[in-house]
Amino acid sequence: MNQDTNQDIRLVVLDMAGTTVADDGLVEEAFAAAARHLGAEPDAMLDHVRATMGESKISVFRQLFGTESKAREANKVFEAAYADLVDGGRVTALPGARETIELLKSQGRTVVLTTGFARTTQDTILAALGWQDLAHLTLCPADAGGRGRPYPDMVLTAFLRTAAADGVRQITVVGDTSYDMLSGVRAGAGVVAGVLTGAHRRGALSGAGATHVLGSVAELPALLAELTPGNQTRSTMSAMESTTFVGR
Repeated sequence: MNQDTNQDIRLVVLDMAGTTVADDGLVEEAFAAAARHLGAEPDAMLDHVRATMGESKISVFRQLFGTESKAREANKVFEAAYADLVDGGRVTALPGARETIELLKSQGRTVVLTTGFARTTQDTILAALGWQDLAHLTLCPADAGGRGRPYPDMVLTAFLRTAAADGVRQITVVGDTSYDMLSGVRAGAGVVAGVLTGAHRRGALSGAGATHVLGSVAELPALLAELTPGNQTRSTMSAMESTTFVGR
């Protein structure tokens, strides 16, 4: 665990599917459509799909199908299938997600939404939720030079583009997969928080370097308040006063 997380967090980088947006199996359904289109058996690929949740989708297709042409064809079908599912009303915000983002912004923090999806898919989700203007910035792998998670590129792109933080230790990264955690760790973020509302469980998140594991993103404001230097001081003083009172 990072030892110096008790500092002012100015930039919060949030994952979308599984973290702020309910996945509800949509990724797997769209992957299955893409696999069938290329004549592959989806069930044989699902373990790999689940293990690589959070990674750039085109990167996963390269691993599964071997050639760039097949990967791009599969990705195109995936995006179309996912868009159809979204248009069918199958995408919703996770409880407290919008309220959390609005609260973080009201506290003067900069919020960036990131995804492993292509820009077209990300925009489709944002439009379906009415979130086009909710965050200060939205990023997909193409916005960061093409490399998605587990690379730190999207986190560092958020850091550079927003100029919201003086250093990377003032960044919080939040996600539901081990790849989200790895990207935060590799970017040097001060807080790397996993949430249990998506693809991976506590052990996978902690094993990938999570400094904290939360039930959901709705718990994030309380965590950041606890880690704020002034609040920590007040909490310590309160504890000392309580101890003194009991001693009397």
